[in-house]
Amino acid sequence: MWRWPVVQQRKNVVNAAKWKVFAVHSKLIALAAQSNPDPETNAKLEALISKAKKAWVPNDNIDRAIKRGSWADKDATQIQEIVYEWYAPGWVAIIVNTLTDNKNRTVSSIRHIFSKYWWNMWESWAVSWMFKHKWVILIDVEKHNYDKIEELVFETNAEYISLEGSEIKIITSVEDFNEIEKFFEQKGYEIKKAELEYIPDNTTEITEFDKALKFIKMIDAFEEDEDVQFTATNETMDDELVNEVLEFIEKNSFKT
Repeated sequence: MWRWPVVQQRKNVVNAAKWKVFAVHSKLIALAAQSNPDPETNAKLEALISKAKKAWVPNDNIDRAIKRGSWADKDATQIQEIVYEWYAPGWVAIIVNTLTDNKNRTVSSIRHIFSKYWWNMWESWAVSWMFKHKWVILIDVEKHNYDKIEELVFETNAEYISLEGSEIKIITSVEDFNEIEKFFEQKGYEIKKAELEYIPDNTTEITEFDKALKFIKMIDAFEEDEDVQFTATNETMDDELVNEVLEFIEKNSFKT
């Protein structure tokens, strides 16, 4: 079964910055509000507002995002979702999902990162056929009993459950996510995180140090970009190689 990308720990550090967390939530809300700004009749918008509040996004930010998406703020530029996909170092499939109010800025930035670490080109649908679009629900195993949750999963349409470290991971289809999330919340379970993920059908292993170094630095560059919502890859790497690369980056950070 697919596992979290090996650069997840570095990705989490980058995404921990409040400014980016707030910005991503606001852009998602604005995008959803474009079709219907009323959360009572727009289930997607309602779910995004709920997730934003769980991430401590201020109500003022949420209100501004809704006004932006619904054109109530006539001076605001509308948000676009643009997806780039191609191959990363080691012929790893990569998807870069962006949310932007300036397409030219985003295209230039993404092109620069691709060309710096690999190639200067990409194509639509180049690799997305290798991935399934799923929601991943994470529950803290230290707060809740895994066996009990496993029993409850069989009462839902969830597709997969596993115990990974300190987290219980439940995978659902896009269509069943809202119902399953509400099911566990109504049972008194605290959802640690819920994210839409691209889950690869197959993985590609990186075994060479140089390719691993380029790959990790490329992912870091994408995740640090203000317009990148998330990246998805199908890579696998040996933990020893990952640690070797991370130690090298740490020691040579002044050169990179």
